[in-house]
Amino acid sequence: MDPTEARTRFATARVARLATAGADGRPHLVPVVFAVDGPRVYSAVDDVKAKSTMRLKRMRNIAENPAVALLADHYEDDWTALWWARADGVARLLDPGDPEAAHARRLLAARYPQYRDAPPPGTVIAVDVTRWSGWAGAAG
Repeated sequence: MDPTEARTRFATARVARLATAGADGRPHLVPVVFAVDGPRVYSAVDDVKAKSTMRLKRMRNIAENPAVALLADHYEDDWTALWWARADGVARLLDPGDPEAAHARRLLAARYPQYRDAPPPGTVIAVDVTRWSGWAGAAG
């Protein structure tokens, strides 16, 4: 799959998995909702799900090691229709008051109705994508 198709398929997915690793190199994987804007992928820490802290492991990992990967995929029992798309990049943590974070929250609210009435108040993750890649089955 060429990078343009990988980006297009990634952008249509409703959820992705964010892979981070801290300075110790231990992988950490979490599902995230996201918005694609040009060469960037945005995700935010919301307060919809109960969390013991807003300073999550993914945030600590990004602060220690900003290299991340995001993976979106499509599954069907007809395995010829399977596909996955991956965005590798460098993550930045945006303060909630940053204008880029406000832009990201608008993009997320346009994509997810849950955020329209309650935009995510926390830190925004901005991933500057350096590589789009993917794979699709014969019918995918």
